[in-house]
Formats: sequence, C-alpha cells, structure tokens
Amino acid sequence: MSWLFGYNKGQAAPPLGPPADFPVPPPPPPAGGDGGDKNKPKDKWSNFDPTGLERAAKAARELDSSRHAKEALELAQVQEQTLQLEQQSKIKRTDGWMEGGRERQTDRQTERERWIFKTKNKQTNKQKKNSVLRIRTRLIKVKELLVGGNSFLKREETKFNVSFVATVEHEMELRHKNEMLKIEAEARARAKMERENADLIREQIRLKAAEHRQTVLDSIKKSVGVCVGNGSDVVRIATDKLSRKVAGLTLLAAGVYTAKNATGVAGRYIEARLGKPSLVRETSRITLLEALKHPIKVGKRIASKPQDALEGVVLSPKLEERVRDIAIATRNTKKNKGLYRNILMYGPPGTGKTLFAKKLATHSGMDYAIMTGGDVAPMGRDGVTAMHKVFDWAKTSRRGLLLFVDEADAFLRKRATEKISEDLRATLNAFLYRTGEQSNKFMLVLASNQPEQFDWAINDRIDEIVNFDIPRLEERERLVRLYFDKYVLRPATERKQRLKLAQFNYGTKCSEIAKLTEGMSGREISKLGVAWQAAAYASEDGVLTEAMIDARVAEAVGHHRQKMEWLKTEGGKAGKELSKTTGLPLFEGTPV
Repeated sequence: MSWLFGYNKGQAAPPLGPPADFPVPPPPPPAGGDGGDKNKPKDKWSNFDPTGLERAAKAARELDSSRHAKEALELAQVQEQTLQLEQQSKIKRTDGWMEGGRERQTDRQTERERWIFKTKNKQTNKQKKNSVLRIRTRLIKVKELLVGGNSFLKREETKFNVSFVATVEHEMELRHKNEMLKIEAEARARAKMERENADLIREQIRLKAAEHRQTVLDSIKKSVGVCVGNGSDVVRIATDKLSRKVAGLTLLAAGVYTAKNATGVAGRYIEARLGKPSLVRETSRITLLEALKHPIKVGKRIASKPQDALEGVVLSPKLEERVRDIAIATRNTKKNKGLYRNILMYGPPGTGKTLFAKKLATHSGMDYAIMTGGDVAPMGRDGVTAMHKVFDWAKTSRRGLLLFVDEADAFLRKRATEKISEDLRATLNAFLYRTGEQSNKFMLVLASNQPEQFDWAINDRIDEIVNFDIPRLEERERLVRLYFDKYVLRPATERKQRLKLAQFNYGTKCSEIAKLTEGMSGREISKLGVAWQAAAYASEDGVLTEAMIDARVAEAVGHHRQKMEWLKTEGGKAGKELSKTTGLPLFEGTPV
C-alpha cells in the first residue's frame, strides 16, 4: 500500500491507477475450453480463487497501519463528494433538457391543436355554405313548383266556374218562367172573379164609406165638446200647480237658510255651554263629555258641600285675615247676584296663589277655570278668537265662574315699551275689551311673579292686590307638620302602604326642620314631604328613620341655596340692564 500513502505533503500525489507490480489475477478460462470433463458436474466453488481476498485483506491491514490512513479517508470522501456533485450537475442538465423538451413538445401540441381547430372551422364554414346553397336551390325549385301548380289550379277553377255559372243561369231561367206562368194564371182567375162579383163589391164599398163618415163626425163633435168644456179646468189646474211650486221653492229656501243659521247657533251654543275652550287648562265646570266619561266623579262633585276657603292653605295671620274677607265677600256677592271684584295675587312661585284661587271658587259655590298666559302667544292670529270664546263660555256659567290666569305677565305686557307681536297685541286688546266692565257672571283673578311688567290698562282693571310672600317660621312649622302628617304619619298609621316610621320625637323634629328651611316656599316644603315618603319606599324594610329625614332636609336646603345663587346672578344682570335703560344708579343690596 506504499504506492498510495508513501508521499509527503509537498510532493505531487501519485497516480490513482494500480502500480506496475500489482498482481493481476489470471483471466478466467474460456467457457468452451477443454479444461475439464464436460460430463463432470460443476461445483460452485470449483472456480473460486482466494488470492484476491488475500490481497484485499493485506491491503486493508496496510491501510490501517499506515499513518496516512486518515488523510486517505478524507481524500476519498472529497473524491466521493466531487463525484456526487458532478453526478448531480449531470442530472440537473438532463432534467433541464427534458423540461425544455417537454415545453417544446407542449408548444408543438398547442400549435397542432390550433391548426386542427382552424381546419375544422374551415370545414364547418364550408359545410354551412354548401348547406345554405342547397337550401336556396331547393327553395327555388319549390317556388317554381308552386307557381306551376297555381297556374294549373287557376285553369281548372276557371273551367269549373264557367260550367257552374251556366248551370245556375239555366236553372234561374226555368224558375222565372214558371213564376211568370203562375202569376199570369192567378191574375186571370182574380179578374174573372171580380167581373162576376162587381155589384156586390160596389155595395160593400158604399156601406164602408158611409160608416166611416159617420164615425169621423161623431169623434169631431165629441173632441170639440171636451176641449171647450175642459179648457177652464186646465187653466185652473196649471195656476194651482204653479202657485204650489212657487210656495214650495220659497219654503225650501227659507228652510235651508233657517237650518244653516240654526246649525251655526246650535253649534256655538253647544261649544259655549258644553265644550271647553282650548285656552282653559283645568276647570271644575261640568261638561257633557266629562259627565259621560266620569259619572261617579261628577255626581260626588255635585253632591259636595262648600268648603272653607283656607282649608289646607297656610298663610300668615294678617294675610289669612285678608283673604278670608275676600272669600266671604265673594260668597255674598254670588248670593246677592252682585258684581264681582277682580283680584291680583303676586309673589314668589309656590306660595299658594293657585291653591287659594281653587279654594276661593269652591268656598263661594262658583266654578273655576285655570288658563296660563304662556298658551296665548303661540296661538298667533287665532288668539283673538280663542280669547272671545273663553269669555263667551264664562258668561254661560249658571253658578258664576272664577277665571284664574296664571303667569298672566306672559301676555299682558306693556304695549308701549315691550316689543310684542301684532297678534299678541290684538289678543291683549281683546282681553282688555272683555274686561272693561265688572261682570256678575265671572270673576277675574290674575297671578304673577313680576306684576311690574303689566300694561297700565291691566292695572286699571284690578280691584284687590294681595301679596303672597315666603312663609315665616310659624307658617313653615305649620306647613312641615301638615305635610309630615299627610305624606308620612297618615300612610304609616293606615298600614295600606309599605311605609313605617321609626320611634323619635316627631314634634321636635318638625320644629327643627322649620328652622332649617328658612326662605323655602310652601311648594318646596310639600316636595320635602314627598321626598321623605320616597326615602321610606326606597329602603329595604320600608322604615323612615330620623337620619333619613335629616339627609333629605339637608339635600333640599342645598338645592334651595343653589337656586338662590342662580337667582341672585340673574337679578344682578337684570339690574344692570335696567340701570342702563333708565339711567338710574343701582344701589348695593337693592332687590331687583
């Protein structure tokens, strides 16, 4: 093995072929040689030469013992990798060649299919052209046959018509001759009969003429008599018919006109007495529609007795004395059918103006109707008509009507300084016209938070001015006790609702709440009572405790203070605007 590993690194590698002294095994004997007996059976190991295996084993031992065995193995691996790379490159070239061949084959196949398609199209077009030519040829032949057949049919038809016409004419001639002979025979027989009966016929004609003449004369006499006798009757009947027609038309026109006017009057009467004007928001007056809808409620109202005018109304002693006098005077005015006095009630909102107006009407035995000044302006040009309807409706009340106008300053503003629309100005003039004189049918009660904005003509129509101010400590304590009893104590004792009251001193608590609610109106205190009731409903066990009451009072007081801050800010701005307009100085602490 020294021929393979016996070189240094700097020397050139020996050739890879076997050395010259490498033993070469002898060639195998020829198959057809005479070396052996042909008839002797051949053994599979008879021709085996073990020298080759010995040499291979010897070479392996020398290779293992050589110091260049590792380098030889690496060289063999490099050679093997080189051979593999060459083989792979050959395989890639072969694959590329085969792929190119497949593409060329595909192109040839596509071109062949295209050529076949074109050929088929040409053949198909040629066949279509041939089919069209054959069809045209057949059509020409059919037309020629049809033309020839038509001419033949015409000739045959002509021959048939000529023979048919000749036959018919011969038959008609024979019939005519027979009819002429029949008529001639009948004429001879009739003439012979007339000659034989001539005398008898003349006598019959003479009798018929005499009878006809007598009949005509009788009819003439009768018709002349009837015409002369009935002429006056005809004239009289025609005159009577004409008179009846004229009277009927006159009565019909009068009936239509009367019905039209009566319908309008009845409609206005029903609207005035049974309906409610659109401007009226609430009324105690019983209407037909309300009586049909709520008969029990209406019956209770009719059967109810007059109540105290100040029942449920908490006022200061001085104000209470004055409004009680007004209530007594109004009640006596109704009894004596006198003239009612118009009242203006002004003051902050929620001080009992609307409540007292309802109580005043109920105490006096009158009906009340509530309208809002803010509803007038949006009506536009219809406001005048609506205002007249309100006062026409008020005059039809048998018990007398207390007309309460809430927020009256919304449409009764000054006409000279305020910029109001023409429609609102016309509505205000209609209101002034209907309230120019005191009435025994209705009483006018106005309520306003800003009476200084009234037109001067409105102030001239007011007889009593009542100021409803914020309740003081005594009135607040009465109000707190009133609403505590109404919304808390009464439901808790009746046990009809889910409300219970914890144990604490109710009287002391009401006094404390009255002190804390300074500056609050009666409406705010009533809402405080509703808040206590809602707090009990919101609790788990439905028990109203002292802590819950205190929490609602503190919350209401905070809300009231916030409202007062807003009002103060708004009042400051309004005062500045008023100072700019009038030129008067604005003093500190002066309410606007």
